Amino acid sequence: MQLVYEESGEIRAATVLSSAGVGESESWLAASLSGKQLKLKAKEVWLRFEQPSAQIAIDEASVMAQEIDLQLLWDCAPTEEFIFTELAMEYFGNTVTVSQKIALAIALQGAPIYFRRKGRGRFLRAPLEQLQAGLAAIERKKTELAQQACWADELVAGIFPPALRNQVNNLLFTPDKNSLAYKAVLAACATAGETPAQLFMRCGALESPLHYHQGMFLHHHFPLGAKHASGQSIDADSLQTALANLPEAAVKAFSIDDASTTEIDDAFSVSAIHGGGFRIGIHIAAPALAIQRDDTFDQIARTRMSTVYFPGDKITMLPPDLIQQFSLDAGSSRPAVSLYVEVDAQGKFTGERPHSAIELVPIAANLRLEDLEQLLSVEVLEDDAIKEGTLAKPFQMEIGVLWRTAKLFHAQRQAQRVENGLRAEALGPAEPGALARDFLFEIKGDVGAEQIEIIPRQRGSVLDTVVAEWMIYCNSTWGRLIAEHGLPGLFRTQKGWGPLRTRMQTTPAPHEGLGLEYYAWCTSPLRRYTDLVNQWQLLAIIRHGITAKIVAPFPPRDANLMGIAADFEACYQAYAEYQDRLEKYWCLRWLLQNNLPTEITVRHLKEGMARAEFIPLHLPIPELTSHGRLTRAIIEVMAVDLLQLTASSRVKEIEALADAAAVSADTDVIPEINDETSNP
Repeated sequence: MQLVYEESGEIRAATVLSSAGVGESESWLAASLSGKQLKLKAKEVWLRFEQPSAQIAIDEASVMAQEIDLQLLWDCAPTEEFIFTELAMEYFGNTVTVSQKIALAIALQGAPIYFRRKGRGRFLRAPLEQLQAGLAAIERKKTELAQQACWADELVAGIFPPALRNQVNNLLFTPDKNSLAYKAVLAACATAGETPAQLFMRCGALESPLHYHQGMFLHHHFPLGAKHASGQSIDADSLQTALANLPEAAVKAFSIDDASTTEIDDAFSVSAIHGGGFRIGIHIAAPALAIQRDDTFDQIARTRMSTVYFPGDKITMLPPDLIQQFSLDAGSSRPAVSLYVEVDAQGKFTGERPHSAIELVPIAANLRLEDLEQLLSVEVLEDDAIKEGTLAKPFQMEIGVLWRTAKLFHAQRQAQRVENGLRAEALGPAEPGALARDFLFEIKGDVGAEQIEIIPRQRGSVLDTVVAEWMIYCNSTWGRLIAEHGLPGLFRTQKGWGPLRTRMQTTPAPHEGLGLEYYAWCTSPLRRYTDLVNQWQLLAIIRHGITAKIVAPFPPRDANLMGIAADFEACYQAYAEYQDRLEKYWCLRWLLQNNLPTEITVRHLKEGMARAEFIPLHLPIPELTSHGRLTRAIIEVMAVDLLQLTASSRVKEIEALADAAAVSADTDVIPEINDETSNP
């Protein structure tokens, strides 16, 4: 005897091996068509028959089921619940065969749109409204699949469907994986053997690999666009009110930045004082005087968190028109928060405590590193700085005073670093042969045909040291001031080891790498939101002293400040990764510009990862895995992929291990110092 039953939603047949019981309690030991033995109860069996065999019956029924007209079957079915054998007689006639009965069962089971299952072999005809809706859905699905196949064919052929033009960024960066468009893209990629970005490039939906990398970043971090609306600035009346009654400082301040800097946050002044010595001022642009917490400009800065730097351009945190109102540009008096200290002729502090003030500061000059860096050496400043008749360089005397104290700052920090268990860092440029860490990218020419020049720059010059040490001192002093007044702030801390060694937090803690007890970013309020927040707190302290807690924008235990710290860390890391990504892109473009294959020299860093000597390009070189750090190798770059940002190369020669001096010069660099020297 043969049995028909349902398993996992499918109609199956089996051959009886033995039986037990009678009536409703009857059961069978049967063999399925696959040979598996199973036990079936009477309530599980749909149909019993003797002939034909189970295999023949299922094979014939499967073919017949495909030919059954479901619409006619629905028309023939009664409106009340029915068993499939009854409808089989209605559809096929009184001479219905076993195979036809099984075919009808298969058809009913596989047509939930037409029939609802009500139990073992029993069904109910679906209501007309449900049937019509189901048929419409099937037709719509067919249409969608046809459209998907059409799009996929067009993409494979190199034609980007016009209907998908406005979805390019979404399909590349945040696709809806259930959408027809994305499924069409995946199908086309599988056929063409390409990634979505490669496919879109070939179809003309992406202008260049650069647009892909830029688009990815902007889509995630600037979905509404990176440009500020024009004319965004503090209106004249509000600005006048914010700056009312500010005294004008009796100084001639000057800034030191690279030529590309447009957000001039900081400046210096050096004034001789009666009885000898000097009064040194560090002057920081003060946009916090006019920007209020939660106003329009705060929301803009809060959203962006920082200026984004990358080769060839930048995305400013604040609108350009507002930056012009507060940037410490030469030829004007600009609002600033100033920190004053007094030093003797040797650069040592006198007994006077540091003094903070809010004032208008006359800016006499914006000095550029490129113009003075080679002119103002250690020898020039220490031998000639205060001799009459030898001041041939702009602000040479003032920079000499700043330099002498900067050396003392550096020595004090290194002593603390040693106490912290770290190696002391040498003052001045890195040892000859050490890898450069800063680069100037000059990108000229029309889009798509740019000419790239990459100029390495070693940190550690006199001007680097002056700017870095004085900004670190300013951040440390104001960090201490915020902490001593019991106010929360955004403190930069570094303690212990591991991936979270350096972090931003709202309570003070040591920065072991810099050798400081307190450290809060305060010196770049035009380009970092942390500094703007800290400036609000500083203004409250300078104006109100011990009552600052009452009026400060962020009172103690303010939960919003904790959120700002976390958001800033995330944004700052993402922006740094984007800068690295675009630097790698332009490095690869530079290689292409020099024609491939081309030879370059690399240094091994660790685990087979190497860096080119004269450009900031990191490449995996497996052959160097077993060699020491900074081992030099000459490689030949054979090809580059600007979308994947990869390069294929082969090693031509591996030289001896670099000397120990160069190795030590390239390790244990404190990023905070690099960040304080100048804008990227």
